[in-house]
Amino acid sequence: MDEVILARHGESELSVVGTVNGDPAVACALTAAGEEQARQLGERLAEVEIELCVTSEFERARQTADLALAGRDVPRLVLPHLNDVRFGSFEGGTLADYREWAAANEPTVDAPGGGESRSGTVARYVGAYRMILARPEQTVLVVAHGLPIRYVLNALEETDPAPLVEQVAYAEPYRLQAAELELAVERLDRWARTPAWTQQG
Repeated sequence: MDEVILARHGESELSVVGTVNGDPAVACALTAAGEEQARQLGERLAEVEIELCVTSEFERARQTADLALAGRDVPRLVLPHLNDVRFGSFEGGTLADYREWAAANEPTVDAPGGGESRSGTVARYVGAYRMILARPEQTVLVVAHGLPIRYVLNALEETDPAPLVEQVAYAEPYRLQAAELELAVERLDRWARTPAWTQQG
């Protein structure tokens, strides 16, 4: 891989009301605004030769990719490692409640009710990005969720994962060279091996 384009899914029926969804079996389509955001993403990438599109398992990510790449013959790869956080008992609740819990607990603590820890989530994202970096295609579009993208962008600014981070805009493309993604992934991997919250972002 030479270049990766990272994009969060468009606005979804649950994200627009601040509800968390970390279970890909739960239906969560794009809103009308989200569909338009996905189409605009496609317009912005119309002149880019994309050889592979990688998505998470979630409906909102796959639907965004479908709309952005409509009319183009781009192979797809679904990577569960890119899935959103498993929220456990927070599933279907508010993002505000989950963020409050995350800020009050160490990154190694699993979310109650069968959820996962933030350190485990970051390690999972590291695995996903390493799979993508190993791909033979030159340019790869990745349509996923806000957290795996924000953590990469922050790592490029030499900032480690934090429990509270700035949201990523819907369907906004972030173009990175392979070397940039490798640097970010190395930093995230180091953090995941000895995780600790520093100053919150």
